[in-house]
This record gives sequence, C-alpha cells and structure tokens, in this order.
Amino acid sequence: MNSILQQFGSQFQNASLEPISGGLINQTWKVSAKGESFVLQRINDTIFKEPAKIATNVRLLADHLASIGSDYFLVSPIRTERGEELAYETGKGYFRLTPFVKNSKTIQVVETPEQAYEAALQFGKFSSTFSDFDAKQLHVTIPNFHDLAYRYKQFENALLTGNPQRISACYEEINQKRSYARLVDEYNRILRNPVFKLRVTHHDTKISNVLFDLNNKGVCVIDLDTVMPGYFFSDVGDMMRTYLSPTNEEETDFSKIEVRPMFYHAIVQGYSEGMKGALSIEEQNSFFLAGQILIYMQSLRFLTDYFNNDVYYGAQFEGQNLIRAQNQLSLYSAFVRARKSQEI
Repeated sequence: MNSILQQFGSQFQNASLEPISGGLINQTWKVSAKGESFVLQRINDTIFKEPAKIATNVRLLADHLASIGSDYFLVSPIRTERGEELAYETGKGYFRLTPFVKNSKTIQVVETPEQAYEAALQFGKFSSTFSDFDAKQLHVTIPNFHDLAYRYKQFENALLTGNPQRISACYEEINQKRSYARLVDEYNRILRNPVFKLRVTHHDTKISNVLFDLNNKGVCVIDLDTVMPGYFFSDVGDMMRTYLSPTNEEETDFSKIEVRPMFYHAIVQGYSEGMKGALSIEEQNSFFLAGQILIYMQSLRFLTDYFNNDVYYGAQFEGQNLIRAQNQLSLYSAFVRARKSQEI
C-alpha cells in the first residue's frame, strides 16, 4: 500500500500496516506513521459503484457542522496532497484515510442493554445533529437499500425467474413471506405520510459501527458509506434486528433465537434521547413497526438470493441463504410473540 499512502504525504513513506478484521464489505488497516495512527480503508466498488459519492456525502456533512459551529465529532477523511478525499490507483481501487480515534474501541457483539442504549443514543444523536440539513442533498450510495416495496418486488420476480428446484422446495417459506406482505403497505404508508421525516440516516446500525471509549460510553458513529436520505425506521429497525437476539443471522440452531426485552427498551430509550425530541408522535409510536420492517426485509433478501442461486450474498455451503432466511423468520416470530405478551 506504499504508493497509496504516499498520495496522502511523504510522512507515510515508511508506515506500517496492520489489518483490522470485522468488516464484511471494505478492507481495513490500522496505519502507524511517525508516532501517529490512522485508519486506511479500501472501498468495495462492487457494492459502492461510485465511491466519490460517499466522499461527497461526508464532506457535505462536515461542511454543515462547520457552518453551524457544531462540536459534533464526525470522523472525516484526510485529503490527499492533491486535495482529494479518496486515493485511487488502477488495479488497487479507491482508498480513504481517517484519523485513528485514540482511547476508543469497537464492539462486535451486543452483550448488555447498556451497550445497546449507548449505540442507539449515538445513532439518534447523529440524525438529530443534522435535523436542519436538507437530506436530499446527499447522494444515494446504494439505490433501494431499505426500500421494502422494491425488495418485495425482487422476491416476486425471483419466484418467476429463479431456480425452480429451490423454489418448489420452499412452499412454506414463500407462504410465510406472502402472509406478512401487509408490511409493504405499511411501508408505503410511511412514505406518503409527511409526519415521517426524511432525515440524514446511517442505514447500517450494527454495534461495530459505533466507537466506544474505554469506559464503554459511546463516542460517535463510524463507517459512513451508507449515510443517505432515509427514515428513522431504517436505523431503529436495523438495531432491533441485530441487537435483540443473542445470535445473528448465521445461527443454524433456531432454538437459540430469542428477543431480549431489556435490549428493546434500551434501543427505544437511547434513540429517543439521542433524537432530542425530533421524532413525531407517529414516529415514536412506530418503533415496533420499524423492527418488523427491517427483520422482514432481511428475510426477504436472503430468500430472494437463495432463489437467484446466491448471486448477491454468496454461500459457503449449500442452502446457507435459505437458513439465513429461516433464521430471520424465526426472529420475526419471536419479535411478534414478545409484543403479544407485552414484554416489549
């Protein structure tokens, strides 16, 4: 990476790199140069087909913070010597360099309600900080990312054009997906309702996208690739999907899938406090719906990919995306049961 790093200045000539694991999309390294630390990321331009849009979005947000004199901590990229926010080299791709935040850490798995609260608080603060910023200025870095109507249409198209053997063996899963299709109508209703505000939204609220200090308090959100115009249900629902159960979507023993009520309430409290009163009454009453939408959407996406021969998520073994889809259906059922029993 020497030729990439030198685009950011001669001080990186003898820098050392250490891979950082945990990310599924981008490659990441910790860079040490002349007593300082940085984070270098190669942007996956198969997923993010126009990396310059990501850089533009982050710059727009940073400029907005400067214009209003905000002290909100946004981890902004370091420019190259040519004044560009991305370094590029043919055959290697696009790279960005950011400061390494000292005395910080990331968490890969949510283990306590306090962690869920701190993460939700940070994602709420992120959106509320940009409440007076016109989200429509931001580029869409992944089209239709959390568009449930689009994902349902993909699912129906896969039933027409996908692998017929796989489709015929999934009668029960298909019926379950269709039985929850009313959520598509709920989603469309949200888009038509002006009390659901279009906001600056992160869209990828897994716990590892929050920096914590050494006392386990949230510092800021990171990995801003998916920051786009969106609705609160994207960030809240993704937290519900990834924080509520002690297992993730790779779990094959569905008996381990459960919804932990204390984590649900921690998300609601943290995000609400972070939003500082910016949520409408209708949004405040839609936290459970947000979880339904995102869990259902992800189960749709896994099953759709299974029918399409695993072209998007890939599969390390036969039927992996089917298991992932079934996993998320089990999570959805547990989520609904917890609501009916008034645990959440």
